[in-house]
Amino acid sequence: MKNSDEAISQAAEYILKARYLTALTGSGISAESGIPTFRGKDGLWNRYRPEDLATPEAFRRDPEVVWRWYAWRMERVWSANPNPAHYALRELEEMGLLKCLITQNVDDLHERAGSGNVVHIHGSIKVVRCVGCGKCFDLASPPIIPPLPTCGCGALLRPGVVWFGEAIPSDVLERSFAEAAMSDVMIVVGTSALVYPAASLPLVVKKKGGSLIEINPEETPLTGYGDISLRENAGSALSKIVHWINRLRG
Repeated sequence: MKNSDEAISQAAEYILKARYLTALTGSGISAESGIPTFRGKDGLWNRYRPEDLATPEAFRRDPEVVWRWYAWRMERVWSANPNPAHYALRELEEMGLLKCLITQNVDDLHERAGSGNVVHIHGSIKVVRCVGCGKCFDLASPPIIPPLPTCGCGALLRPGVVWFGEAIPSDVLERSFAEAAMSDVMIVVGTSALVYPAASLPLVVKKKGGSLIEINPEETPLTGYGDISLRENAGSALSKIVHWINRLRG
């Protein structure tokens, strides 16, 4: 569907009629806050190889290289601010419409915007985990590398994100699929729909007869499944949708 006032108003109507509305967000929603995406035309994986920076093998091979890259990413996250898309989703939650927000992002911009029910399917960049004892710690600020961060037990700390080749924690995965299974409408924002199992969550909604609202400047493998597909930046589209919802609710 072409981006138009009609599409925006129809998206608002879908949301208002939903019995159980969820959202799935990807790196595109944080791009407007200055955090680079991974698979867009200027995405990080066009400049770096994931196997060199985001795998357990890379960390074992050269933890300092991996940590320098993550320290740079952490600096970007700490200095970023939520954008209108994050605030629009928070507003949908405050209205009682959005029940759960599942994000592929490892930043905390949804929480800083005020969203409360957020599932981080790929972990958090503001958490570190010990490779020895397994304890997790919240970071107060990005580490300065070197030295490499270590645990009290003496082992190295690593970023608390899910790397390529690693399994998503079972409780997080089960929660995400349970939310998708309950959804009759899902908003899919700023995701390339290429990374699984997250990319299969919207398909769970469709399989159960639900509806999808896709918001992405570019077409994705999910576009053909979208009941409404808006080729627009997340902040603009979601702000317009919330505005329409407020009009329709009077």
